[in-house]
Amino acid sequence: MATLPLSIAIQACCLNCGINESSKLTATNGFRHRDKAMHGFVKLDAERKLVFREVVQNFNENLPRDHNLKVYAKSQVSVEPMEQRFSTGTETEEIDKVSTYLFRTEIGDVVNVFVRKRNAKYTVNIEVPSLYLSSSDRRLVLRWGMYRADSSCFVPLDFKSSTPNDTTTTLETPLIQTSSGRFTLELEFEAKQIPFYFSFILTSPADANVSDMEIRSHRKTNFCIPVGFGRGYPGPLGLTFSNDGSMNFAIFSRNAESVVLCLYDNTTAEKPALELDLDPYVNRSGDIWHVSFGSAWTFVSYGYKFKGNLLMTNKNNFDEGHVLLDPYAKVIAKSIPNNHGTGLKCLGRLCEEPAFDWAGDVRPDLSMEKLVVYRLNVTHFTEHKSSQLPTNIGGSFSGLTEKLEHFKDLGVNAVLLEPIFPFDEQKGPYFPHHFFSPMDCFGPSRGPVSAVKSMKEMVRKFHANGIEVLLEVVFTHTAEGEALQGIDISSYYHVNEVEDLEARNALNCNYPIVQQLVLDSLRYWVTEFHIDGFCFINASSLLRGFSGEYLSRPPLVEAIAFDPLLSKTKIIADCCDPHGMAPKETRFPHWKRWAEVNTKFCNDVRNYLRGKGLLSDLATRLCGSGDIFSDGRGPSFSFNFISRNSGLPLLDLVSFSGVELASELSWNCGEEGPTNKTAVLERRLKQIRNFLFILFVSLGVPVLNMGDECGQSTGGSPAYGDRKAFDWNALETGFATQTTQFIAFLSSFRKRRSDLLQKRNFLKEENIDWYESDQTPPRWEDPSRKFLAMRLKADEDEVNQPGDESSHSWGDLFAAFSAAGHSETLVLPPPPEGMGWRRLVDTALPFPGFFSTDGEPVVRQMVGLFAYEMKSHSCALFEARSL
Repeated sequence: MATLPLSIAIQACCLNCGINESSKLTATNGFRHRDKAMHGFVKLDAERKLVFREVVQNFNENLPRDHNLKVYAKSQVSVEPMEQRFSTGTETEEIDKVSTYLFRTEIGDVVNVFVRKRNAKYTVNIEVPSLYLSSSDRRLVLRWGMYRADSSCFVPLDFKSSTPNDTTTTLETPLIQTSSGRFTLELEFEAKQIPFYFSFILTSPADANVSDMEIRSHRKTNFCIPVGFGRGYPGPLGLTFSNDGSMNFAIFSRNAESVVLCLYDNTTAEKPALELDLDPYVNRSGDIWHVSFGSAWTFVSYGYKFKGNLLMTNKNNFDEGHVLLDPYAKVIAKSIPNNHGTGLKCLGRLCEEPAFDWAGDVRPDLSMEKLVVYRLNVTHFTEHKSSQLPTNIGGSFSGLTEKLEHFKDLGVNAVLLEPIFPFDEQKGPYFPHHFFSPMDCFGPSRGPVSAVKSMKEMVRKFHANGIEVLLEVVFTHTAEGEALQGIDISSYYHVNEVEDLEARNALNCNYPIVQQLVLDSLRYWVTEFHIDGFCFINASSLLRGFSGEYLSRPPLVEAIAFDPLLSKTKIIADCCDPHGMAPKETRFPHWKRWAEVNTKFCNDVRNYLRGKGLLSDLATRLCGSGDIFSDGRGPSFSFNFISRNSGLPLLDLVSFSGVELASELSWNCGEEGPTNKTAVLERRLKQIRNFLFILFVSLGVPVLNMGDECGQSTGGSPAYGDRKAFDWNALETGFATQTTQFIAFLSSFRKRRSDLLQKRNFLKEENIDWYESDQTPPRWEDPSRKFLAMRLKADEDEVNQPGDESSHSWGDLFAAFSAAGHSETLVLPPPPEGMGWRRLVDTALPFPGFFSTDGEPVVRQMVGLFAYEMKSHSCALFEARSL
């Protein structure tokens, strides 16, 4: 059984509510009974839709009762669950949709109420099957009123005659007693007046010697029913549309005492045109508040207000009077001033998601070991005028589509987009406030619908060219004050003095409702946008429990791993925080499904090339980081990178190494910052080539960062905010030309030698040998050793056949890495029988000769001996080919 709260006083208490005051309420004498016509009927007519708290300006009444009455109710009304049914009468009216309510009275009788939509009108039928009255000649009168936004006050009935101290009158309408003894009454309302709550009590007038008898619910409260809207359904969350055009609103809040649905008929309005209190005894199921409407009328957007002491904490100064965005809204737009009085905040749009034709779209469905990933910022990638794109296209998803050839030129087959969810514009994309729509600034017209459409078009075009689309997502913290705080902060957030989480509005990810939010969001992006995978930023926080403790089996991480839809996508944990907090050493639980962004790869390669790392560390990274991924996953679960969107870009890694940059593990190659010294410039160029070379010959997924291919710089600043827009003019420089061509070569070579470089499983011990420059075994833990060589042996049954490209087969690979400051003579091992060594890469040689697809043969120096001189700070690659 559900119950309704009512604390209703019929008085002029809404005169200064700030809502439209132009509506008129009129009435005619008489009534229309449900079973037989009387002299006229009660009719309420409005010039326009009646909004919450509107003031009635004209009222004509002819009622037989005293008009200075108040109706008070302080507890709740009992009501049986509502059912909906359809009438199939033969009258010419539309088929009726009936909502039925059953009340018990305080004296044990029953009151039935039926709300029916008939053509363009609504009727309310009250039936009292039997009622005990002390006198047989007593009549039964309905004392009633209407309220909308505030159950403590009715809509005023006579604005002109009311003063702040006046009380307004209720309406009193007699019920008709039939021959069977039941009482009945039908009231009719114009459709333009809904929605509203219809509140009433029953009174039995008496003579002067006997007081009136007032009949209320068994809880001694008013009877109350909704007119023009339904109870709704608790699922799914958010705004959903039925085939008949009706809408259902559903939102979670465990600790709200009151929830108000706010509807706007103008995108620029500061205040809602209509507010509707959701009754906790009708419009609430568990912790879900819900309501349904037959149509949206002229309303264009919506939001919610939440009230209740349990919503707030001492650490949150959120104003409960603010209108908040539905966390599950699919189309949102900036509409009203935000909580800080600057700019605009978002509301949900009252419209269905724009349709999109996915016909013909086929996901590339690439295995992870074959990925070559390019990380980028959607805005920065094409917003620069050098992109030569129209203003409305630059910085949008459509801009990415226009630059598709750049990714193909590099040999990239997956793009990783920095967070695209709506975010705090002052703090950046890593502080989202919504999870079900792209930021509107990414659309060509900078609107929500264009952002959705252009993103889907981009994904479809990328898929058609064999390129997957991955998203960076942040589900560990949100923007401050603009997200879920006012809805239910104690359910959505950590509020228990977790020091390293509190300052960033940390989401309580493993709390059931937050877990559901994350899963629903991810599934939405996969089903509606055909996204191929997700990289979870600050993923170590996904392991936190309710009190901030680390969990060995975090429910959210496990749920994603085994979700029948999400487990088929790429799911990648990135434990780094883009805003400078050093990640803690965390053993990420994976269930053989989670990949990880490999920070150890980045650190160990940087250390080695600046001459401070161990040979053993470099070897571990080259072989796929077995110390991390030998637990049932394999090297393809390692996403390797040299630079990323936070920290120094690739060019700055070899140009700056001040004390303040110690954590970056960079080396300036002999001089800090820009220089004209040829030796320093050559050394820097070799180091950049070395970084790229190691990235592509290592087992795992290589991840490139936007701008590194053309040498973009932040001037030595590791701050995320100092990243600049991509300068397309820089692609014309000599540096960019040779770097992009080198990346394209490495991508092609990696694909061609997938038997050795694109491995899902680790190499067998017998398939790899390690040497120093003179063919002696490496001294792994000697920090003075700066040279390492690696031979990868191809299995005979896995040797690739080149087809039309060549009549020769390919054999072993031999790679050498030198961080020494002097040249060394490299002794190569004997090639397989019938083959000879060809040099494909030497990063110390000038462009264009430092890499070659055909390669240069290595001349045999003496019987059975091949030698090659390697310059300082360089890398080389050799391939055994048939003679």
